[in-house]
Amino acid sequence: MKYKVQYLPLKHERLVDNIFPEDPEKLTFFALSAPEKLDRIAAYLSERLTRELNRHRYGYVCIAMEAMEQLLLACHCQSINLLVESFLSTLRLLLEFVKFANIEEDTPSYHRSYDFFVSRFSEMCHTEHEDTDIQNKIRVAGIRGLQGVVRKTVDDELQVNIWEPRHMEQIVPALLVNLQHESPAEQTEVCFRELLGRAAYGHITNAVRPVLMHLDSHSLWEGRSFAVQCFQIIMYSIQPQHSHLVIQQLLGHLDANSRTPASVRAGIVEVLSEAAAIEATGSVGPTVLEVFNTLLRQLRQSVDYQLTGYYDDDGKQETTSSEEKTLQDAVIKTIGSFANTLPVYQRSEVMLFIMGRIPVPGMYPALGSPNAGSNLLTALPSSFLEPLLSFTLMEDPEIRLLVLSILTSLIDRRHNAPRLSAAEDRCSRQDNLFIRKHAQRLYRHIYLTCKEESSGRSHYQALCALLAVVCVELTNEEVTVDLIRLVLALQELALSNQECLSVFNRCGVHAVCAAFLLLLSQLGPPPPLHQHVTQVIESRQSSAPHLLPQDLFCDKPR
Repeated sequence: MKYKVQYLPLKHERLVDNIFPEDPEKLTFFALSAPEKLDRIAAYLSERLTRELNRHRYGYVCIAMEAMEQLLLACHCQSINLLVESFLSTLRLLLEFVKFANIEEDTPSYHRSYDFFVSRFSEMCHTEHEDTDIQNKIRVAGIRGLQGVVRKTVDDELQVNIWEPRHMEQIVPALLVNLQHESPAEQTEVCFRELLGRAAYGHITNAVRPVLMHLDSHSLWEGRSFAVQCFQIIMYSIQPQHSHLVIQQLLGHLDANSRTPASVRAGIVEVLSEAAAIEATGSVGPTVLEVFNTLLRQLRQSVDYQLTGYYDDDGKQETTSSEEKTLQDAVIKTIGSFANTLPVYQRSEVMLFIMGRIPVPGMYPALGSPNAGSNLLTALPSSFLEPLLSFTLMEDPEIRLLVLSILTSLIDRRHNAPRLSAAEDRCSRQDNLFIRKHAQRLYRHIYLTCKEESSGRSHYQALCALLAVVCVELTNEEVTVDLIRLVLALQELALSNQECLSVFNRCGVHAVCAAFLLLLSQLGPPPPLHQHVTQVIESRQSSAPHLLPQDLFCDKPR
């Protein structure tokens, strides 16, 4: 007599079956009390979910997915990775069912399953569904999926290397596309920042290269604002010690685009300027010479393009003087931005380096003010001050104006030039040494600059600012007396019949003296001086306004 053998389901299978329609508590308790069974529970749960999916019983599919999620949250034993494997296989099946229902494929390897998810989630980020709400939901789901893959793989050395170019070239463009859209932009930026924040030293290049490629292929440098936004996110998200790697990539990309329209080059340069502003002070590190050489090379090339009217060797790609001038201004601004990230003792060396390499008058960047804690012996050593002062007597008025601005900015450590308010701190010992050593040469060149016939309104305004910051930064009794003597000498110059000065120049010198004496008289000299200066200014307002700054420095002076 033959007996039919009846298959009896194991306990974990019965518990899984019991959750349909729904009873998850017993299954969770069993998994916690018998963790060695977790892998079999997950495998059978995945099998059951597949069966329900094939029968189109989607309510039961949702129950199975919820059960898996509860198990993932509840169980923390050593065999959790086996449950994760079943979970990923199931998730992969669900994704395939939506778009690839007719494709049958064996469960891929553990590593390949992540490749699959990177690809599918990236595709979801690019979806163009006709219904905007559905499109946004799919894109957000794709972004969250990529975020989950990154979190899982970055912290586990046994997993696939998410930083490989083949993965970054899918993940990064998928995020950038959504960063441009209003709805998923917030979630996208969070994911992008998290990705960059986890990047180690060797991963920065692979993460940034797809950004450059995306901006190139979609012509996004010319818009500038989005390119700047991307690199602001990058610079604020990566570890500070890795900043110079981003700068290096941008420099290389600028060189690679040296024969592109000026608007593209200007966009890259503007991003460089923003990156330099964000970068921690002094962290340009070994790229200092590379930064300035690259930017100066671009400046020289732009001047050549401006002269020839073409930005290629064949004379086919036209450019205009205004476009190249916009680029040149951006390069100069960026050189100044990088110079401001350097320690103050390096700035004079950088300025000499630049002055020896830029052939065009007026093309020198302002280096900005040194830090308030620095001293002028460091910021303006003799090796730098001597050639700088010699430039104040050059024939070209643009260069004289620039040098006056540079002197002002280097002495103006507390940024007083824009507001010309008195400094609160006393002059330091090092600053006293500086002014004692260099004061007479400085005053002499200010005096000689006032005699230049080609000086215009801007020159006299710059002289006012220079005298003012000298006064508020280096004020002491000796300096005050010397400055008063200088002003009296300038007034004699303006009144002298032996000097061939134009009426405008004479009025300009008088205006400088009036403005400076009014400031100086309020900073501590005896009250009678202040009263006398005030009376003279009031008298000029009624009878000789052309000798005062507000009348002379206007757009159309009388």
